[in-house]
Amino acid sequence: MNQRLFFPRPRRFPTVELRAETFNGSTHVPVPSDSAFLKALLFELRLVDDHIFVEHRDTCTRINHSSVYPVSTDSGHLWPVLAFQKSGLIYACLPLVEGPLEPRPPLLTVSGLSQGLALLLGIMDYISPSRKNEAEMTAKIGQLRNLLIQACPLGTPLNTNIRSLNSSFEDIQEVPADKDQPAWRSSSYRGKPQVNVCITEKVKCMQYDQRDVVDTWQVYGAVNCKCDIEGSAPKVTLTLNLPTNAPPLQDIVIHHCVTSTDPAMLMSFSAEPLDDSVYNGPYKFPFIPPSDSFNLCYYTSQVPVPPILGRYQLVEEGSQIKITVNLKLHESIKNSFEYCEARIPFFNRGPIAQLEYRVTHGQLDLSREKSLLVWVIGQKFPKSLEVSLTGTVSFGTAGKEHPTDYVCTGNTAYVKLYFRIPDFTLTGCYVDQHSVQISVPGKPKITATRELISSNYYLWNSKAPAPMVYRTSLD
Repeated sequence: MNQRLFFPRPRRFPTVELRAETFNGSTHVPVPSDSAFLKALLFELRLVDDHIFVEHRDTCTRINHSSVYPVSTDSGHLWPVLAFQKSGLIYACLPLVEGPLEPRPPLLTVSGLSQGLALLLGIMDYISPSRKNEAEMTAKIGQLRNLLIQACPLGTPLNTNIRSLNSSFEDIQEVPADKDQPAWRSSSYRGKPQVNVCITEKVKCMQYDQRDVVDTWQVYGAVNCKCDIEGSAPKVTLTLNLPTNAPPLQDIVIHHCVTSTDPAMLMSFSAEPLDDSVYNGPYKFPFIPPSDSFNLCYYTSQVPVPPILGRYQLVEEGSQIKITVNLKLHESIKNSFEYCEARIPFFNRGPIAQLEYRVTHGQLDLSREKSLLVWVIGQKFPKSLEVSLTGTVSFGTAGKEHPTDYVCTGNTAYVKLYFRIPDFTLTGCYVDQHSVQISVPGKPKITATRELISSNYYLWNSKAPAPMVYRTSLD
């Protein structure tokens, strides 16, 4: 497939490169030319030469748990390069490490990573609304250079809310006269103090229902805040709490507006086994909030079970296919959904010509293209917390308009779950509204919400091979 690629000119900061050389000492690796760096980054992200096996990049012993990469250059490995893809675009930066690079320091001790991530997310938030309009997106990318001069003078991120900045130098406002006002507070609020907090957790899951394959699931959380408070530098303290015996929050990354925190909070990593010494809260964050909405922190957690357990079986019987889907909501999960549905796609086949089915709960719909079944479970599971679908499907002649997939060949197939549970988190994490403190007079209005959303939640056909992370060793 031919794809048009557009690479804006990278923004380099010679003062930061000079500081890096001083901090890193003999372990310093210079930044190569723009073209050499781009070529090396695309190679590391497997966007070029992905058909060639490269041991340091493709070996199974290397499992990347973050968006931080070592990019190979002629002078050595450039680290830590922070890079991720979103909606067909690549966002990347090289944060400053204020110390030697060997041995590599733990990621959460590199303060530049959280600043770099906040800056890239701000750029993504600025560009994303225009991604479907190529001309508008190109214009916005062209304005980034001027915007970065304001957001990141001399390479230090001061205001990561790119959308709040002005694209022309003529419109740049003067720096606030109040010396206590941080640069990330671009405007002053007038009115009754309000603090809005939303905890969003996303759960990813791969279930196989096979004896020699381990099911995997991961939980990612983000705490979004919007603080409307008067003053040039108001101080806010927010505390995250967990229920008794809940697994601790791990891999915590905080926004640069946080003024101080307990170092023990930042030293728990999901790549390491849990033990009794792991910090398990409360998680207190004192900060001076930006003017606009922002993510105060991100975290992961090793929850013991996925919210919905499932089994998918697909077998061929002559010219027909028999499918069975069983779902069970775990008893610890709140049985109140905004939506819950299971989508069953059929790849590399013709349109569904005949369908016979039975569901114990909800309703089954056939897509207009006749290549997808949508099982709408609704807002509640029944009292048994179990639902099932059985059916027989036959297909017509395949055409070019019908979906194909390189993974789902033969009987390799999946069911993908989509759901959202309001006022609930899988970790149990919550904000005690009475614990929110602000430094300005007046009783603030505190609004705290939370939600659990599915993200890449798959049930693979247990009667056929399926892609997996690893196999267990069974004697």
